[in-house]
Amino acid sequence: MAGDVLDGVTSDPVRMGWMQGFPPAPDKLLLASRADHMRFPMIRWSYSNMRQFVPSRRVAAGGEGRPFERALCHDLGQVSFVPLNADAAVTLEQSLTQAFTDGILVLHRGKVVFERWFGVTGPETRHIAFSVTKSFVGTVAEMLVEEGRINPASSVSDYLPELAGSGFGDATVRQVLDMTTALDFSEDYADPNSGIGAYSAALGLTPRPVDYAGPIDLASYLPTIGKAGAHGNGFTYRTPNTEVLAWIIARTEGKHFADVLSERLWQPLGMLGDADLIVDQAGTSFAGGGLNLRLEDLARFGEAMRLGGLGVIPEAVVRRATHGGDPAHFDRIRYPQLPGWSYGSQWWISNNNRGCFSARGIHGQTLWVDPAAEVTVARFASHPTAANGANDPLSLPAWAALADALSS
Repeated sequence: MAGDVLDGVTSDPVRMGWMQGFPPAPDKLLLASRADHMRFPMIRWSYSNMRQFVPSRRVAAGGEGRPFERALCHDLGQVSFVPLNADAAVTLEQSLTQAFTDGILVLHRGKVVFERWFGVTGPETRHIAFSVTKSFVGTVAEMLVEEGRINPASSVSDYLPELAGSGFGDATVRQVLDMTTALDFSEDYADPNSGIGAYSAALGLTPRPVDYAGPIDLASYLPTIGKAGAHGNGFTYRTPNTEVLAWIIARTEGKHFADVLSERLWQPLGMLGDADLIVDQAGTSFAGGGLNLRLEDLARFGEAMRLGGLGVIPEAVVRRATHGGDPAHFDRIRYPQLPGWSYGSQWWISNNNRGCFSARGIHGQTLWVDPAAEVTVARFASHPTAANGANDPLSLPAWAALADALSS
């Protein structure tokens, strides 16, 4: 397919024939050794099948959950809106393929009113959520803060002496939670020589170069990140913050983070299925983006946050997570499509008059909650561009149009 320009229809993984047959034809075979699982258009298949490419640890469900009631409104697919920086309107249905959507659930007042599946993704698929994972981590951390188990004003090195000499050493836990740490780390997905490239190499998400001599797990990589500036002066999105946060959680609880996630959220919220959390070769969780879960369970998490925690997540935690961060600290240059927003407790907060908040992951993974409209949107995608700036012009007005339609 070299040289071809593929869109959301022509890149459909069934149409492309990835991994079909027993065994698949050589030109349709996806291999972790070639990093096929992280390259477009192969990601349209691999993001729904990540356990086949990288090791993971189970996040166990309790078997007590029940599916959301369905009250499908098929006309919602024809809701129209004008994308940001565009002149012509599109329908929601059109926008889904344009955004390379794999699955979407829209809930209104706790019922599924719109549901679509594409390619190889379905209700039982464990699709990678990428940085949506961070909001699960932040929520668990805030729960431990609420219990007095973690002091947000304490230094990271108080919990993790291994990081005393790193850029994290004198940062507070709150600064890590809100990503206002000052680190010598660049998160440029388009630059293989950036910090995110070194982080990925240590994690082992893709094959390392033959002559690679760097860290081979997260615990040996994180101490190598230096400091650059003063902590607390502004928000800069850097995934290693979340890895440090999950390490603090695991150290505090004395359990693997996947087990903490199961006990704290998966089982008490009644998630319908087990999830899978990617781990490095030492078994450490990829907490910055390694959660693979069912779309309905992602929506369930959003609904729990919308409804004040459902007795599982303390209401004070929900308030901090959905109203936190400082808009004055927000990175307005990097996120021009998010004016007035803030980032806190590993959540994205709109600060608009509807109280919207979101969990966001690269390639289009989304959990969007609009409390005023009583709407929760959960979406999986495999957009060819990692940064959300590529799909926000479609997605942000789509969620607003859905809320307007359902509110009326």
